[in-house]
Amino acid sequence: MNRTVAIRVLLGLFAVLLIVALVFNFLPALSNLNSSASSGTPALKVNGETVTSQELDKIRTQNPVLGSASTGVLGDDFKTLIVDQQVLQVLLRQAAKDEKVDRSVVNDQVTQIRKQNNLTDNAAWTNALKSQGYGSDSAFREYVRSQLAIQAKAKAIQSAAPKPTDAQLKLYYTLNSASLLNDPKIVARAIVVADKTKADALLKQAQGGADFAQLATANSLENKDRGGALGPVENGAPRPVAQVALPTEVGTAAFAKTTGGLTDVVASGGKFYIVKVEKYIAAAPKTFEEAKSTITDAVTTQLKNQAIESWLDSLKQNVKIETVDPTWKFSNPTVAVVNGQNVPYAEAVSNMIANQQFSALLQQAPADQAAPLVNSFLKPTIVQQLIQQYAAPIIVKNQKIALAGTRAELLAGLNAYGARDVKVSDADVLAFYNSNQAQFKNPAKATVSEAVFKDKQQALAFRQDFKSGDFTAAASKAGATVSERGAVTEGDQKLNTALDKAVFATTRLQSAGEGSLSDVVENGGKFSLAYVTDLVKSSVKPLASVQDTIRTQLLAQKKSAAGTAFVTTQLKTIKTQDLLSKVLADQTKRVAVVKPTTPGSTPATTAPTTTPSTPANK
Repeated sequence: MNRTVAIRVLLGLFAVLLIVALVFNFLPALSNLNSSASSGTPALKVNGETVTSQELDKIRTQNPVLGSASTGVLGDDFKTLIVDQQVLQVLLRQAAKDEKVDRSVVNDQVTQIRKQNNLTDNAAWTNALKSQGYGSDSAFREYVRSQLAIQAKAKAIQSAAPKPTDAQLKLYYTLNSASLLNDPKIVARAIVVADKTKADALLKQAQGGADFAQLATANSLENKDRGGALGPVENGAPRPVAQVALPTEVGTAAFAKTTGGLTDVVASGGKFYIVKVEKYIAAAPKTFEEAKSTITDAVTTQLKNQAIESWLDSLKQNVKIETVDPTWKFSNPTVAVVNGQNVPYAEAVSNMIANQQFSALLQQAPADQAAPLVNSFLKPTIVQQLIQQYAAPIIVKNQKIALAGTRAELLAGLNAYGARDVKVSDADVLAFYNSNQAQFKNPAKATVSEAVFKDKQQALAFRQDFKSGDFTAAASKAGATVSERGAVTEGDQKLNTALDKAVFATTRLQSAGEGSLSDVVENGGKFSLAYVTDLVKSSVKPLASVQDTIRTQLLAQKKSAAGTAFVTTQLKTIKTQDLLSKVLADQTKRVAVVKPTTPGSTPATTAPTTTPSTPANK
């Protein structure tokens, strides 16, 4: 790795830990090494602390998405987000200013970074720091100290979070019991030998009906004293074991035998295994007591997350931001209001950039072409989701629901709560199966040779005349070009659409010797027919083989619908405003009059102006 890149990655470690692990839903790439160096052109003042144009430019250049546009609608969006995230960095530093960090801890961190990047040479170290905007080793150490202080402050906030209540633990179990499962287990025996040939011979004996336990006692290198039983024998039967009791490859093969039976010979670690599964015990939900430790950890994490989110909200309450460099003048208006709480536009932009659809769109279209699509389709959806997230704590409080977590976690919890009583009946499964037969179809298969004629009458005459014999020779003699398509599965695109349909989707195949001839079909001005052998017609999988899949699919659909309906109903009890249309209209006017400039390139020529921040959530 290039030294400059390597040091940037490791120096960004501190901010990444804060902004990604502790500060939820913020753009990870914005946390890459944002120094607090005061040298450079002043761009903003955050509560009196200077942020330079160079710091803001660095965020833009180090992130390919943010660097993709500096003008237009998306350029304006990116500027808003860049400034918002750098303001957050400053607020975090200011909030942790009084945290004590021992000098030895800072020195240890710096020493570790230097060693990991092979920068123990002082000259190389100094050059690397300068390349990242640090004028000296002491400036970098101060940066490290500030990041460690933020971490300490965040940990203190988390430590002060309330402990889970019994009601929260029990509700978490109710809403997540389907994922709190005991491992599946098997009652099984195994024969383990060191020779592949011997293993193959023993497998044939077992397949022929030989007593597996006796074979294991006579031949196995392991557990021969208990007839190869994987678990201790109790009351004449082996105790069930989990997959971890077997080597990886062997466990995979054994646990695939959900209806019992013999595995093939499986090689692992220089040995050869044959497993006979006598009984498969599917994963089952844990009892509350069995899952309590896991549940407690999960809810404790949610409460810590909630404490961090509340802390971040409080940091932004009365922030004063002054624009010094006009090229970094930005707008972060309120994009929605939920029960008096203002949702900042920067949060919508952050979610937009994190959205996979946005990334895909930018890869397909330039920023100026992508912007109208983003404004018309993506941003409205994101703002509506943010409205739901901001409403979630209010709904939880009003309904006295024992949920915990950030706004996003609470919204997910409310969706699960609204769907907690959803069930799928056998009648539901049967109705879905009967209405969606095509979804459970085993496609038809055949071996196909295709003859292509230039003239339709030639093709029709050949179809009428050919009764049996060598199809390829006969078709070639009749003037066709013959292609052996081999094994073909319906719809696998080895045949053109019309010929695939003629072979598999009709009942008009004409018997011809050991095979059949399809109808003549036109394709690109030529005429084809197929000679079909080994035809296996399509069939529908039996209900028993797909009912579990159907039940899972239906349950997910019904839960999603019930959860959405519950949240939608609750949302009607809360006063909300979606201000996106006004925000976008104002942005369009603002962008239209802005002359294209590169932020930081034009020094400020006017007095500093104060940019009001979005009112804080209360």
